[in-house]
Amino acid sequence: MTAPDHEHHDPRTEPAPGADELSVRDRALLALERRSWAGPGAKERAIREELGISPVRYYQLLNALIDDERALREDPVTVNRLRRVRDAKRGRR
Repeated sequence: MTAPDHEHHDPRTEPAPGADELSVRDRALLALERRSWAGPGAKERAIREELGISPVRYYQLLNALIDDERALREDPVTVNRLRRVRDAKRGRR
């Protein structure tokens, strides 16, 4: 006997209600990125505790997310800020 499918999917990666919207996880990434951080290590700790992923994976997902037009519609201020930071870093290389 096999377990029901609902036990094997991760609801954080499911799309939010409505067509063409960000997943719950993608919204959580943007929400975490909007916050300010008190000191060194605080953001990395929050990434691990709140999202359950490593900081490296977080930044991989975030980098892909800021190229998603749905993310731009959801949070243009944060996405545009992250794009500017990324573009500035690329320009220095």
